[in-house]
Amino acid sequence: MSGKGHKAPVKAKAKAAAKPRAGTARVATPKPAAVMPSSAGLVRLLEDDGTVARGKDPGLAEETLLFLYEQMVQVREFDRRMLMLQRQGRIGFYGPILGQEAATVGSIAALEPRDWIFPALREGAAAMMRGLSLTEAINQLIGNGADRCKGRQMPCHYTFKQGNYYGMSSVIGTQISHAVGAAMAARIRGDDVVVLGYMGDGATSANDFHAGMNFAAVYRSPCVLFCQNNQWAISVPISKQSASETLAQKGKAYGIPYVRVDGNDVLAVYSVTRAAVERARQGDGPTFVEAVTYRRLGHSSSDDPTRYRDEAEVKAWEKKDPVDRFRAYLTRRGLWDDGKEAAFKEGIAQRVNDAIAAAEQNAPPADETLVTDVYEHVTPQLKEQLAEVLALEGRGVNEGAFPL
Repeated sequence: MSGKGHKAPVKAKAKAAAKPRAGTARVATPKPAAVMPSSAGLVRLLEDDGTVARGKDPGLAEETLLFLYEQMVQVREFDRRMLMLQRQGRIGFYGPILGQEAATVGSIAALEPRDWIFPALREGAAAMMRGLSLTEAINQLIGNGADRCKGRQMPCHYTFKQGNYYGMSSVIGTQISHAVGAAMAARIRGDDVVVLGYMGDGATSANDFHAGMNFAAVYRSPCVLFCQNNQWAISVPISKQSASETLAQKGKAYGIPYVRVDGNDVLAVYSVTRAAVERARQGDGPTFVEAVTYRRLGHSSSDDPTRYRDEAEVKAWEKKDPVDRFRAYLTRRGLWDDGKEAAFKEGIAQRVNDAIAAAEQNAPPADETLVTDVYEHVTPQLKEQLAEVLALEGRGVNEGAFPL
């Protein structure tokens, strides 16, 4: 049967199906109702108003507390400005962290400098806390000649070997197996390091999650597997990811100790992660952490969350803002006030502005970098292919390409 003769009735049928019957109206798919996650087993130190129950304050040093706050505010400002750059067409893509600052900053701060980090999408602050400059981060988002990856890696996919920060992949969940394997290797070599491997709630539906959890348990891998449960895997709510009451309890099936923590409470996140890291370093194996938090913006700059979730849900989570909660705590401790806040925010904003200006001074990657890293010595075939590509410059061959 010819394709032409076969397709016509199918197309007609599709059109008929798409056309509503007379007297009927289109019914929009309802958005999931705003539902707050279960509080079952949730470790929490800070209340929403910044108070701490008697006997629950972890007693961190003042310099540690102020460092945590600085990093949370800095990544929030960086986030805000990078989204503006993306909307202006100055970078192609960005994955925002708004609402998850405490989960990221608190867990990273619990590590020792020698420990390794295997990130998912929203842990760029970890690389910056380990020494990646804001300018270098923006170089990567632009993909310019000063970018460590010379524009070959997607934006937000930082790499920073000097800070023991592993370059991420966009494939969901693959970093789980990588983190577990690296920790297994460290144990075999006798290295006194712990590996912190991140994932989102959606990754717990991926095969790598199950394989990674099982290997970590069986081989007592010195790792902490940290799930940032921000309630949404792009447009899929947690209710369609798992029927379990919590994600943390999935650790039980694999024989891994597990803990569930309020991901918007930086003190609780730090304390829980620190205990898990110490346990791993002592040779007692892995821990699975579920940090209950919320992604207040889209999955990325290409996503419109208003299409699939109720704004009432977002408003409810805004009242649990991790930065506001921690600032209230610092104020109650006498470590912060409105005067310090204004000068502090102004300084961070200038820091980000200076980094943007410096990064935008860098030229694009040199043309030959398309081939120079493929082999130790560039082959004649690659040289020929590069010449063919360069001959196409200025001819508009990439017009209409998808802009990430």
